Amino acid sequence: MLYWLTQFSDGGDIFNLFRYITFRAGGAFFTALIFGFIFGRPLINLLKRRQGNGQPIRDDGPESHLITKQGTPTMGGVLILGALVVSSLLWVRLDNTFVWMILFVTVSFGLVGFADDYAKVSRNNTKGVSGKLRLLIGFVIAAIAGYWAMSSHAAIDISLSERIVDYSPLSGRLAFPVFKDTLLNLGIMFVPFAMIVIVGAANAVNLTDGLDGLAIMPVMIAAGTLGVIAYAVGRVDFTDYLDVHYVPGTGEILVFCAGLIGGGLGFLWYNAPPAAVFMGDTGSLALGGALGGIAVATKHELVLAIVGGLFVVEALSVIIQVLYFKRTGRRVFLMAPIHHHFEKKGWSEPQIVIRFWIISLILALIGLATLKVR
Repeated sequence: MLYWLTQFSDGGDIFNLFRYITFRAGGAFFTALIFGFIFGRPLINLLKRRQGNGQPIRDDGPESHLITKQGTPTMGGVLILGALVVSSLLWVRLDNTFVWMILFVTVSFGLVGFADDYAKVSRNNTKGVSGKLRLLIGFVIAAIAGYWAMSSHAAIDISLSERIVDYSPLSGRLAFPVFKDTLLNLGIMFVPFAMIVIVGAANAVNLTDGLDGLAIMPVMIAAGTLGVIAYAVGRVDFTDYLDVHYVPGTGEILVFCAGLIGGGLGFLWYNAPPAAVFMGDTGSLALGGALGGIAVATKHELVLAIVGGLFVVEALSVIIQVLYFKRTGRRVFLMAPIHHHFEKKGWSEPQIVIRFWIISLILALIGLATLKVR
C-alpha cells in the first residue's frame, strides 16, 4: 500500500525510498516485529481466558510434556499471521500476483489450522479436524495456488519471449539447482507437483512444531533464504550474473519474507522456553504453506527440500516409523517425529532446539550456494 506514495515523488525526496524493495522489506520487518510485541501479551491473556486448560497434551508423548506444557495456550499462530498480513499489505506492491498467491496459501492454511486447533481446545482432546479432511482441503488450496503460479509464469513467458531471443519458457517447468540450464517440462502435471510441494511443506512444518521454539526459528531461516533467492531471481542483472532463470516480480516476495521474520521474532519472544504460548496448527500449517508457495513462485521447489531439510527429515521420520511399524510391529525410532526420539534418549529440550537451529542454518547456506554452484 505504501508503495503508492512513490506517485508523489520527483525522484529526489523521501517518497522515492518506497521504490526500493530492500527499504520496504526493512519496513515490513519492523512493522511485524512491533505488531508482535504490542499484541503478543494481550493475545496470550485472551487465549488463556478462552481456552482454560490450554492445548491438550498427547498421552503417548514424552512424560515431561504432561507437566511442563500442560495449561499453555495454543493458536499463537494468530499473532504471526496478523503481523504478517498487516506488514505485507502495508509494504508490498499490491499489484504483484505472486505476493497475492502466497498470501492466499498462507491465510487459507492458517484457517484450516485454526479450525483444527479450535476443535482440539473445545473438545479438550488431541483429536481435531479429521486428517483426511485437512489433507483434502490442503490439496484444494494448493491446486488453486499451483494453477495460479503456472498462469503467472505463462504471462511472464509471453512478455519475455517478445523481447529475448531463444527465451526458455518457465510455465509448467521444473528447474534444477546446480544444473542451471535444465528445465523439465511437466506441462499440466506441474499443478499436482506444486500441490505436493505446498501440502508437503505445510505438514512437514506442522510435524516439526513439537518443542518450544523448535519450528519458528527454522521457518524464519528458511524464509530469509528464500527471500534472498526471490530477490535474486527477480532481478535481471543478478540472474545474468548467477546464470539462473529470471522471474520478474518475485523480488516483492522479499518484503513478505521480511514480514514473516519480524512476526516470527515477535512470536518467539513469547514462545522461547518455557513457552507462554504455542503457535498451534494455525501457525505451523500457514507458515509451511507459505514456504511452499514461495518455492513454487520462484521455481526453486527442489532447493526448498535443501533449505527446509530439517522439516523433510522430521516428516520422513514419521513416514518411516509408521510404515516400518505396520510391516514389522517394531519401531525404528524411540518416538516420532525425530525430535521426540532425542528427548527419549535423554537430550534436554534446549539441546534439541538449538542443535536443530544450527542444522537449519547450515542447510540454508547450502541452499544459497546452489545459486552460484554449477
